[in-house]
Amino acid sequence: MSKDTTDPPEPPEDTDMRDDSTTDHPEANLVHFNPWRDFNDAAPQIDPFGDEPDPAQIASFMEVVFGYCDGLIPVRSFIDKGQGIDGRPHNIWIAADETAPQKMATFANWAAREGAAVYVIPGTVTETGRAKATDVAQMQAVVVDIDSGDIAAKRAHLERHLGPPTMVVESGGVTPEGRHKAHVWWKLTEPIEGEDIARLCRLRGDIAAKVGGDMHFRSAHQPIRVAGSVYYKNGLKTLVRIVELNAGLERDLDEFAEAVADMPPAPGVNLTPDFATPDKPAVDDVLVTPVREGGIDDWSRFEGASAAIGYFIRLVHEGRLSKSEGWEAICGYNAAMLRPQWPVERLKRESERLWARHVERHGPPLIRLDSAAPVPDELPSFTLGQLLDDKSPMPADLIGPRVLTPGGLLVLGGAPKVGKSDLLIAWLVHMAAGVPFLGFTPPRPLRIFYLQAEIQYHYLRERMQQVGLPPELIAAARDNLIVTPKLKMLLDAEGSARVAAAIRAAFPDEPLDILCIDPIRNLFDGGPDGGGENDNAAMMFFLKDRVEVLRDHVNPDCGVILVHHTKKLSKHQVKEDPFLALSGASALRGFYTTGLILHRPDEDASERKLEIELRNGPALKPKLVDKVNGEWVEINPMNERLVRAEQGAKFDAERDRKGEVIVDILHREARSGRMYTMTLFAEAFENKSGLSGQTSIRERLNVLTTKGIVKFVKGDAASDLGLASDRSKYGYLCVEHMELATGEEAVDPETGEVTRVHARVFPSHYKCPQTGAVLPVENPAVWVYPDGGEA
Repeated sequence: MSKDTTDPPEPPEDTDMRDDSTTDHPEANLVHFNPWRDFNDAAPQIDPFGDEPDPAQIASFMEVVFGYCDGLIPVRSFIDKGQGIDGRPHNIWIAADETAPQKMATFANWAAREGAAVYVIPGTVTETGRAKATDVAQMQAVVVDIDSGDIAAKRAHLERHLGPPTMVVESGGVTPEGRHKAHVWWKLTEPIEGEDIARLCRLRGDIAAKVGGDMHFRSAHQPIRVAGSVYYKNGLKTLVRIVELNAGLERDLDEFAEAVADMPPAPGVNLTPDFATPDKPAVDDVLVTPVREGGIDDWSRFEGASAAIGYFIRLVHEGRLSKSEGWEAICGYNAAMLRPQWPVERLKRESERLWARHVERHGPPLIRLDSAAPVPDELPSFTLGQLLDDKSPMPADLIGPRVLTPGGLLVLGGAPKVGKSDLLIAWLVHMAAGVPFLGFTPPRPLRIFYLQAEIQYHYLRERMQQVGLPPELIAAARDNLIVTPKLKMLLDAEGSARVAAAIRAAFPDEPLDILCIDPIRNLFDGGPDGGGENDNAAMMFFLKDRVEVLRDHVNPDCGVILVHHTKKLSKHQVKEDPFLALSGASALRGFYTTGLILHRPDEDASERKLEIELRNGPALKPKLVDKVNGEWVEINPMNERLVRAEQGAKFDAERDRKGEVIVDILHREARSGRMYTMTLFAEAFENKSGLSGQTSIRERLNVLTTKGIVKFVKGDAASDLGLASDRSKYGYLCVEHMELATGEEAVDPETGEVTRVHARVFPSHYKCPQTGAVLPVENPAVWVYPDGGEA
């Protein structure tokens, strides 16, 4: 803080307003008000035609500053600098009663003739000859001395936040820019004493700090010029004049203190003191040096608290302290160094204000994502009655029904190559387009940031281009889904900041709805101890200090989807509790709001089962899903075998194999010139080529003929092929693309090779799948499969 050039330097605390040479005779330096004793008839040193003291203004000043006070007013005169004359200071004490304005005017006239300025301590004392800070017994006005910068702008700032002043005095001094320095006064509704004097002085220091005023007024015994007296300095003689007076305007001390606490600094004012100057200690010393109220130390409690808060905020912003650690440090300074402490609410408001100012100047945190100011988290609590009476609407689900709620965490787990990422991509595209997917419904098109760390860029774009979804759905999701290629980073402090910056760049105007991280393993940061996924403490650090902090930084209400691998479990374990399969620490399951596990009930089948566990809603049944024609669909669970599913699947496969063997045999035998009726085939191939008994073969043939895989040749069609007449119900068995050897041979004219001649066999009849009747084929050249058959 630079030394004042308008008022005298702050009096030392260990002296009073007596001249040291007359300590033993205090009356020797007192001036008594008898005009006849003024023997100064020397030629004046100052322009005799300049301003003279104004008794009216002196009276107004005395009413604002001392009107309600009792006791003695300490008055002092100094020879102002720059006049080329010397003189001793003169001290007097006048009673704060109805005679005070007249006595002050008489003293001001005497001082004007002496070329001296007139000052008062703006408070009263109880004893003549005493004027230390501890001697001040009553005060009734708050003042700030604005002696630098844009005086008018600072006055406007004060009036805007603290209300109109009772009095504004131009002290006579001029700034280098030519602006008149000013004293701004607010009169209180009553005089204050005791501890409130220290409180008032603290307010004076706080106001001065926030507008760049003279910080000496944090001390109770700091003198100030008397309005209506004459200013002498550097050959200039002018009146210390009142430029604004609202005599009836008074303020309550408590209300005024709240306004001061809420007032932000004026534009361009830096609250952190310059501790780099030679006469100020380093910030390390500030943090360990107690500061007492009343301005009796090298800096005020306001300066000390602002410096400490600013220091710890910088550490938080740079990532060297967490949010909670920063707040703890600020509270620790408050408790250890401020005498007495600041209230927690004031400390909180100042921290929030300085944090907002720091972020405005230096941008968002670049390393660590503690997005709020380092302030304590309030603990919300509600009575049972409040919870029962709150009938407000529930927040809309991000993904319904209750699958992903605002601020919720969903974990999607699955074994490698089970299709997690493929399912997730299709799901996210649907959500970004605002279209339901597998029964999961978004309220609108969602803004999604997909942070994936597995697929490199070129293979990522290939996969996206191969997504088998309708073009109109892709078009609706184009701008709402942002995807990263494979990242070579951890979601540590620096990585979190990079992700947050990318999210802000992707969605600059609207908040993010869903943040998806795929997979946890590739981005996992276990904290300072370096724990892995199997460490509960490391997992909780990742979830709370990384994922939640990142979420809170971009949008506290956005949902988070984490993709995670599962470990190997037996089918029985998966059936009993599929969520035990999630890899890593058990802390993960206790933390999420929704769990999804994708697994294959049968390794030989394409269907997957999606197990669902909800914490914020009623239970949902598992979903059986599969990818059909490039698109994920839900399969009716009624079609799923419940009893001995694995054994039943083997039986199904065996029956399919027998059907394929029968068709293959019919093909080969026809090319060799042999065709069979149903009975003859069962008899001829019993227990051959992996087929079983006749009854089993006939059953498979009945199934194949009903499905249209096997048809018949009978009557004239059989005769045309040279087959013997047959009186059976069905005739000869026929399959698609069948060729019959005719017994004739063909010779290649060029090579002389002899080959057998084959005739194409077309069916003449088929079995009706509804009635079992044998019906003629309408067009033998076109093989038709009835509904339910297979090509």
